[in-house]
Amino acid sequence: MLVMHGIRNCDTVKRARAWLEARGVAHRFRDYKAEPPNRAELEAWAAALGWEALLNRAGTTFRKLPEAEREGLDAAKAVALMLAHPSAIKRPLLEAGGAPVLGFDPARYESVLSGRQ
Repeated sequence: MLVMHGIRNCDTVKRARAWLEARGVAHRFRDYKAEPPNRAELEAWAAALGWEALLNRAGTTFRKLPEAEREGLDAAKAVALMLAHPSAIKRPLLEAGGAPVLGFDPARYESVLSGRQ
């Protein structure tokens, strides 16, 4: 089953969910705050997407972290940071059976969904 990961009150997540619902696409929504990803999931996503893409450096959560936590990031440190602060994971993240899709782009979603048929 298609799974969308994100945060319920994120505007981009709301748009992505509305897009799926308008097309009748069955999916499960997994809120990072209520059901955070585990280390294995984060490591798999980071391997597929790159930890730099997965970490939301522009978000409030990341910007409010102490400078010591934001400096010298590598894959391991970024995964640990996202484990401790799930709101620092970019969203939405769509798992549709293939490589995860990060962010919301209607054309990309259309392409991914048409490949699942």
